[in-house]
Amino acid sequence: MPQPSPPKEFLRLLKPHLPQMLATLCQFVEAESPSLEKAPANACCGVIAEEWRKRGLTVERIAQKERGDHLRIIYWPSKSRPAGQLLVLGHYDTVYSSGTLQQMPFRVSAGKAYGPGIFDMKAGIVQALYALQSMQETNTNLRKRLVFLWTSDEEIGSEFSRKLLEAEARRSDAVFVLEPSFGPRGLLKTARKGVGQAELTVHGRASHAGLAPQEGINAIHELAQQLTRIEKWNDHHRGVTINAGIIEGGTRTNVIPERARAVLDLRALRVSDMRSLEDRLRDLRPFQTGARLEVTGGFDRPPLERKMSASLFARAKLLAKQMNLALDECTVGGGSDGNFTAALDIPTLDGLGAVGDGAHSSHEHILVNTMPARAALLAALLANI
Repeated sequence: MPQPSPPKEFLRLLKPHLPQMLATLCQFVEAESPSLEKAPANACCGVIAEEWRKRGLTVERIAQKERGDHLRIIYWPSKSRPAGQLLVLGHYDTVYSSGTLQQMPFRVSAGKAYGPGIFDMKAGIVQALYALQSMQETNTNLRKRLVFLWTSDEEIGSEFSRKLLEAEARRSDAVFVLEPSFGPRGLLKTARKGVGQAELTVHGRASHAGLAPQEGINAIHELAQQLTRIEKWNDHHRGVTINAGIIEGGTRTNVIPERARAVLDLRALRVSDMRSLEDRLRDLRPFQTGARLEVTGGFDRPPLERKMSASLFARAKLLAKQMNLALDECTVGGGSDGNFTAALDIPTLDGLGAVGDGAHSSHEHILVNTMPARAALLAALLANI
């Protein structure tokens, strides 16, 4: 049986393919895929599926009623039984509505490629495609079956893909997430905060602000006191943040408001802190006699704790060194689908996608010359786990 090709061999093969990688990337970017628009998302799904089919792979299109279809691609070239499974995970949906290409078309300038969704995360899908192609060209011996899963709703919370990706993760020995890396040095994301949203509603009692203020219970005043209390729970050293992003309440200035609400963004680096924060919110008690508090929501994306990434990152760093590449890691506040897989106790390494900047902005871009090395690193990881 042939042995896995060394990382340098993958890189040597992939460097001449950079023009083809860019051409494929242009196809993917120009197939707009807004999370909330099923028809264009499905069209993009078809474009991506065709490129993978060209490599002779088993491509399953998983139909969805409300969102774009998901893609599940399997690679196992041997007739023998695999020793396990590795999952490569990502999404093709973007935050940009149809027609955005008119304002920010795909273009390459000064070593950067621009376009909606190019960094987050269509370049990652292209890199995975060519990583797979390099393994085919070198007849790389794999110990484990590879499954590539590209979903259509990550940018809006993964409501329709979560069960699918969690089921696939449970069958896998490790998960590699093709979300973009961090910063110009392409840091891998070995820890991510858990993310959630809670709503705090205060129920008071209405009354005339001039004739009978003593008969009212001011819901806005109560909410202000509660937010002052909650603000003190922020602990940046531990990575716990609570942000009141929306506040509503009251009807007229001469009416004691009977209702007020705040929507809170919740983030934590540890599962224990996540649970503690949810408990503290539900244990809130009113300052004003007669006021009533209602708390709904909570964390919907658990944290990716570093312990779930440490061993995979160590392997990635070693393989990168064999390509004369420096590789480092970081912790980020945003969540990804890797949070879900890590919460299942599946080793998960995130940020293996493109190097660039400007996600979700008009200057979203990637650094073109980094694509072959990132694809080679992924190929080396999949061949050596």
